[in-house]
Amino acid sequence: MSRRNLKVFLDTSVLFSAVLSQTGGARKLFLLAEAGLLQLVVGPNVLREAEEVVRRKAPASLPLLAQLLEAGGLETAIAPTPKQVESAQVFVAYQPDAHVLAEAIRAKADWFVTHDKEHFLKSKKTIDLNLEIGTPGDLLQRFKDDFYLP
Repeated sequence: MSRRNLKVFLDTSVLFSAVLSQTGGARKLFLLAEAGLLQLVVGPNVLREAEEVVRRKAPASLPLLAQLLEAGGLETAIAPTPKQVESAQVFVAYQPDAHVLAEAIRAKADWFVTHDKEHFLKSKKTIDLNLEIGTPGDLLQRFKDDFYLP
């Protein structure tokens, strides 16, 4: 019986982590996607922000960012409408992060993967949506648990 791949929305912090660390959880998500085991997706705002952050903090790594995006088959979701962003502010008051959450919702992601403790990880239990929120390590652990169980 075949099971569809998890659709995993990555936020800017995870993209940046994947660029900076060859061995971290964020990079492992790209390896799983490259192997066809996960479907990675970002919103246009996240993609733009990730490029700006890499350009500002690690400009020599811009080619690596492009390589990761290509190898991981990263999909870019459609931008959310202003109404969708407004709806996301019910869960995340900080408007820029509400925009990111709206992108994940619009993408119909199964998982929203982030390192943002302040706006997402601390309050993930109060964000009642049809997606899991966690770190790359959280998703990797779930993936291992699901994969190895009979």
